[in-house]
Amino acid sequence: MSAITFTRPHRIRFSECDPAGIVFYPQYFVMFNDLLEQWVDALIPGGFAGYIGEQRFGLPTVHLEADFNAVSRMGDDVVLQLTVTHIGSRSVKLALRCTSLEGELRMQVNQTLVTTSLTTHRAIDIPAALLAALQASGDVP
Repeated sequence: MSAITFTRPHRIRFSECDPAGIVFYPQYFVMFNDLLEQWVDALIPGGFAGYIGEQRFGLPTVHLEADFNAVSRMGDDVVLQLTVTHIGSRSVKLALRCTSLEGELRMQVNQTLVTTSLTTHRAIDIPAALLAALQASGDVP
């Protein structure tokens, strides 16, 4: 199956910027985490809060690579994109991008998440409901 990209518009806010008026680099990770939560909300019943709070599964980051290509300024409208690039038995690899509305790459991340039990804090197989939702959405490359 071909990968599906989850995309959301975003306006760069004052709270995301440094005194120079450009995005303070750790704020990109906050934006991408918010995008991840929105994606899980759209993917499975109960969404991200249910996955973490009720089902007691975790989805921590175990690897992160970031490239900063161009600045984003307060008030810029950008597009945040999340694409599943690999599904393992216990992990999911994502490609995340922030682009201008015209397609200029501002920042990109390759991220590996591992599914865990919040009871044992150990890696577990991807829970059946999440795996089924990924497969149904076409996000398994």
